[in-house]
Amino acid sequence: MDDLSSKREACGIFGVYGAENPADLIYLGLYALQHRGQESAGIVVSDGTSVVAHKGMGLAPDVFKNGLPANMKGHLGIGHVRYSTTGSSMLKNAQPFLVEQIDRAFALGHNGNIVNISELRRKLEARGAIFQTSTDSELIAHLVLHKKGSLEERLIKAFDELKGAWSLVMLTPDAILAARDPFGFRPLCIGRKGDAIIFASETCALDIIDAEYIRDVEPGELVIADHNGIRSIQGPRRSHSAMCIFEYIYFSRPDSMIFEHGVYQVRKQLGLQLALEAPVEGADVVVPMPASGNYAALGFSQGSGVPFEYGVIRNHYVGRTFIQPSSAIRNLGVRLKLNPVREILQDRKIVVIDDSIVRGTTSKLRTRALREAGAREIHMRISCPPIKFPCFYGVDFSSKGELIACSKTVEQICDFIGADSLAYLSLEGMFRAMPLPAKDFCSACFTGKYPVKVVDEYTKTCLECRTSECLHWP
Repeated sequence: MDDLSSKREACGIFGVYGAENPADLIYLGLYALQHRGQESAGIVVSDGTSVVAHKGMGLAPDVFKNGLPANMKGHLGIGHVRYSTTGSSMLKNAQPFLVEQIDRAFALGHNGNIVNISELRRKLEARGAIFQTSTDSELIAHLVLHKKGSLEERLIKAFDELKGAWSLVMLTPDAILAARDPFGFRPLCIGRKGDAIIFASETCALDIIDAEYIRDVEPGELVIADHNGIRSIQGPRRSHSAMCIFEYIYFSRPDSMIFEHGVYQVRKQLGLQLALEAPVEGADVVVPMPASGNYAALGFSQGSGVPFEYGVIRNHYVGRTFIQPSSAIRNLGVRLKLNPVREILQDRKIVVIDDSIVRGTTSKLRTRALREAGAREIHMRISCPPIKFPCFYGVDFSSKGELIACSKTVEQICDFIGADSLAYLSLEGMFRAMPLPAKDFCSACFTGKYPVKVVDEYTKTCLECRTSECLHWP
């Protein structure tokens, strides 16, 4: 993976109905989903009458370092881990977002991006809505509050106005509701543990609590779990899906099953296809860039017959808050997390497998480190096509200026990162490795073909810029 700071996914969500201590299960679920968001974490629990919330900035173990609050009792709850793709990283934007009114209380956790947020927020403020955060998740809550009918009816009406990507869980004092947008951009699955119903972004969160995977929430579907059991309302869905293909390439954990297929095998197939398209004659060893390149590298090795070796070792104990104390060691920061193994690389012609290149700056530093460790030749192979277009549906590369492939050719990128050769998997090859038809995926970051129209002025902080001169808030 190139440039951790510029390629992150939105969030992880988890919900439980019918468990004796739901907060315990939710905490474990959030731990399993921590890779989807490291900025904040939160849990909301209900006992059928009262609703209790606790959230904070940082990883789930940091937010709950003193244990779960003693009053967090009940039989249903939801949890959320966040990486900000709409709204800055601050406590007021942490989720689940809790709404308390005289006659109702509910909480909401959301994964994805709503792309018509400015338009909807202007309309809601004109009706008297007062916003406390700069997230699109609060906007969903206000939209629901301004509808009429039962909560289920109001949700369906709200979904008709939303454009973009959303997988969400909602808690009321006596029910959990889960939904996906009509295109199904982001994953969301249903599980069962005894009599309890579980909702989770990925099946790895079901595994950690020993829950059984039942099925996915379908695109456009609203699922309700309450004292009557589980039921479903199928709303509008498109003639084809637009599931985020990057979930298979990078975001989801390799031990998860998303969109009803295993991530591990898909990544290995990407590597096998890459070996067919871009072999390296006379290579000595295939080296993955941990950990995102591990499984594609395994497939490349099996497809090419070149031995697989861990030529780069990942340090799992480097936290995201590490501060470089002086400029003298700033350029050595890459080795804090990934360090080359000289005895594997010395005087060898190596094939380095990574899942993608975003800006290219980190790849440049890593290539230099590999060469300094003794690699004779470095041939970079990437298990997806060049990323040329921004993503507006929940991946944090939302401007073309961040994307090196937008302004440089493959040859120029190769020169920039200092490799002896560079090859990307073709678009056709990527789809060939997928377990579902190409028409069911969103691949806009490679093709520029967006399933949902995006307003030109959309940015991550468009709800925070409120001056009269702001293009985002006319």
